[in-house]
Amino acid sequence: MVKRMAHTAMGTPGGRGGSCLAEYLEASRRWVDAALDRYLPEEGLGLSAGCPPRLAAAMRHSVLGGGKRLRPVLALLAAEACGGEVEAALPVACALELVHTYSLVHDDLPAMDDDDLRRGRPTCHKAFDEATAILAGDALATLAFEILAREVRPGEVALGCIRALAEAAGPEGMVGGQMADLEAEGRVDGTVAELEAIHRRKTGALLRAALRMGGLVGGGTREQLEALDGYGRAVGLAFQIVDDLLDVEGDEAKLGKRVKKDLGQGKWTYPGLLGVEASRERARVLAAEGVAALEGFGESADRLRQLAWALLERES
Repeated sequence: MVKRMAHTAMGTPGGRGGSCLAEYLEASRRWVDAALDRYLPEEGLGLSAGCPPRLAAAMRHSVLGGGKRLRPVLALLAAEACGGEVEAALPVACALELVHTYSLVHDDLPAMDDDDLRRGRPTCHKAFDEATAILAGDALATLAFEILAREVRPGEVALGCIRALAEAAGPEGMVGGQMADLEAEGRVDGTVAELEAIHRRKTGALLRAALRMGGLVGGGTREQLEALDGYGRAVGLAFQIVDDLLDVEGDEAKLGKRVKKDLGQGKWTYPGLLGVEASRERARVLAAEGVAALEGFGESADRLRQLAWALLERES
């Protein structure tokens, strides 16, 4: 079990403290990274016991190689918005990041997007090999559910979090969205409605799950959970639109991954269907919808409101 970490020593972002959003996000990232490091298997164990060293190394390479930690941050902020203890949401935050990273490891494989670079480092199958990358992804996904079952209390909250994550990551969520995205490649008859349906599953489902899981741990009411879901639906789609724009206009060094790959693979994107300016406007409208969904919250949701607008300006 992860030890309870002191706020001063680990930079826990639980108190409001008047810090700006950027400082809060950086403190949250460091805090989540420290917990992820403790949850992941060590590399030094032998083949006869525990996790094989090569598998442990591949898991750590994939998870601890940087990243925005957006899904963990959303879980922490949702718990805060509902008046809960941010520290109690840390296992949820880590489980979300493990599932997200597993999806990236598999998405980068030659059979999928065939990427060589992720978060500024060689992708898992390039740093190790395809078989190890597949197994590392499998291990990360299953470890996530182990953490939820072991660390989240009470049991009914753990069960709610497990269900939310399984639904978001499964055949009607992220995996289904990935499949639909692959099937759409090369088609020239795509519509915005079809594209949004893909991304509400492929990207949006896990973001919505982060908010629900954080809200559950934070003791959110039914109304609060519904409001967080509305925020997640809107902001998740806005995040994907900005991601598509960055693929067109972004800096590869800042992004840590290949740019202009979507066009080369014949993928449907918002700039491809709407144009750049209309895509930007659509993202702004969605961010406003997300903020409006939080109307029933007080100051405890201020960081979620700020984050909705900040995501429009991101460069990575």
